[in-house]
Amino acid sequence: MKFLTSALASIAAVQAASSSYGVIEFENLGYSGTYKEVAKISDVYTDDCTCKLSDSTTSFSGSNAPLNEELSVHFRGPLILSKFAYYVAESFTHGESGTDDWSRLAYYDASSATATNVTFLNLQGKNSTCLGMGVTYASSNGTGAADSPTVLDEGVQLLSGEEYIIMSNISCESSGSSKDCGIYRTDNEAYHGFYGTTKMFLFEFQMPTESTLTKEEVSAYNMPAIWLLNAQIPRTSQYPTNSYCSCWSSGCGEFDIFEVMNTTETSHLYSTVHDFQGTGDISDGLMAYGYLPRDSEGTMRGGVVFDSAGTAVVFMSNSTSIDANISASDINSWISDAGTVLTDTLSSVAAASSSKSSSNGVSITTASFWSNIVISAFTMLYTMFG
Repeated sequence: MKFLTSALASIAAVQAASSSYGVIEFENLGYSGTYKEVAKISDVYTDDCTCKLSDSTTSFSGSNAPLNEELSVHFRGPLILSKFAYYVAESFTHGESGTDDWSRLAYYDASSATATNVTFLNLQGKNSTCLGMGVTYASSNGTGAADSPTVLDEGVQLLSGEEYIIMSNISCESSGSSKDCGIYRTDNEAYHGFYGTTKMFLFEFQMPTESTLTKEEVSAYNMPAIWLLNAQIPRTSQYPTNSYCSCWSSGCGEFDIFEVMNTTETSHLYSTVHDFQGTGDISDGLMAYGYLPRDSEGTMRGGVVFDSAGTAVVFMSNSTSIDANISASDINSWISDAGTVLTDTLSSVAAASSSKSSSNGVSITTASFWSNIVISAFTMLYTMFG
């Protein structure tokens, strides 16, 4: 009985810690720290492929750091993207009136085949033993390779495990430590990401239930996601077999906006920060223990706002309108009307657990994993003694 009581208490604790919200806020985002950039990539297409991180560190500080650097935008299926936009504002503080309006600097609209300051990429380049698949232009279906920048067709659906990337249309200079994009894999299509301390990413999209593939065919079955990476990561290696081939493990930054974490919670979209602020385990990161509901049958609208004071606000709202200019009052209104708010100050957010970190694919235990253990044990004992 004592175990049963404890099991029920554990289940209740997990449920209480993981409830549905309309808004997830990370306050106090940004800190002073360092990471190491990739300094050298050697023997890319031989078994001797290696990478070296810089002997010196890259310093960062301030609101949202290191996520105030250029970011790339990543999508994993099952997902259909209808609209995407990136905005900047001179100054914006969440919830305050009198702050600046937002200007759209990148835009994709599937229905009109519009792509402004947007480049679609994917991991369909040549394979390397230490770097993994290279970055190439995505074809119009999102999953094939193209010879030049191509606009994604309307209605294109990524299946489970399939991915593409959006970056700006500003190409990098040649690879080099003193160049604008630093060292990168030279056969990659190399572009700048989306800059700014105060920036916003909005999306109109669907995350339908996987109906083509089976669990046996793909590891990330029915686990869609939209996330952000430091733009250096895809330019060198998004999924390296050698951690020295990416700045990710040294803390250059990842922000998971909407991510299904495992196959037992496919209707829950979690948000996670992956850097070293408040944690020594970047793989786990810092996850808010609440989720936004995934609508697998309809269209969702929302995104993330990084404000000037170091608050990242993830929200879903049908009121979201992806216009060329958006007033501060409209943003605040959409967030206010989105529903219940979960606010976490980053220094006090519990260390998260992710079954699959978007950037490195490392498998680790999750909160839902322990929930499943408790529920299974309770069910077994109930069957035996109930």
